[in-house]
Amino acid sequence: MWKAAVVEDEREAAERIAEYLGRFGEENGETFDVSYYGDAEAFLAGYDPECDIVFMDIQLPDMSGMDAARALRAVDSEVTLVFVTSMVQYAVSGYEVSALDFIVKPVSYPNFAMKMKRVLRERRLRAPRSDELSLSGEGGVRRVSVSSVKYIEVVGHHLIFHTFDGDADVCGALGEMEKTLAGKGFSRCNNCYLVNLRHVSEIRPASCIVGGEEVQISRRRRKAFMDDLTAYVGGASK
Repeated sequence: MWKAAVVEDEREAAERIAEYLGRFGEENGETFDVSYYGDAEAFLAGYDPECDIVFMDIQLPDMSGMDAARALRAVDSEVTLVFVTSMVQYAVSGYEVSALDFIVKPVSYPNFAMKMKRVLRERRLRAPRSDELSLSGEGGVRRVSVSSVKYIEVVGHHLIFHTFDGDADVCGALGEMEKTLAGKGFSRCNNCYLVNLRHVSEIRPASCIVGGEEVQISRRRRKAFMDDLTAYVGGASK
């Protein structure tokens, strides 16, 4: 099942997208769990980080679809975004927020079906949801790909996820996160850091380089860390 959100203030347009999703699903053996929002603020406030596809009207009453898309990308860089617009000239702006495609109003079913086939091809090429973490912090929920995490740092009662897309700060315990990521190529190099082994590029006497950053390795954890790294590299090369 695919989770979809329709952000559209025109009831007729929203109902047409819902109808087309149902028809496309019947014709192609797909199912869709669809949520509807009449304005961007309601959508962003209730955003579901498990969402796969967002259909976004560019012209919304409370804020522009572009501004809403920028806010969406701040918490979710992975969801597939499709703009719905009656003004083709605005569609080009979609590339600024990594929109996959756009649908021109009034929406015709043949065009919609063609776009949906592209959307689902793109979704299936992405990492599965099991390779993603939903992180809840003060700024709301942010979805992070496990592969994008360089390392996780504990500071007090907070975990800082250092990723290639920036840092994310959430409340939590490093031991619990270590259990969550068991079997996904992470290892503790000291009491403060949980390292993604796929991004280790260099080992130094008392540290390692992870995604271009230097992280300290404690004496007590060095052997176990090196054993994990050796096993990971050996497994990855098979």
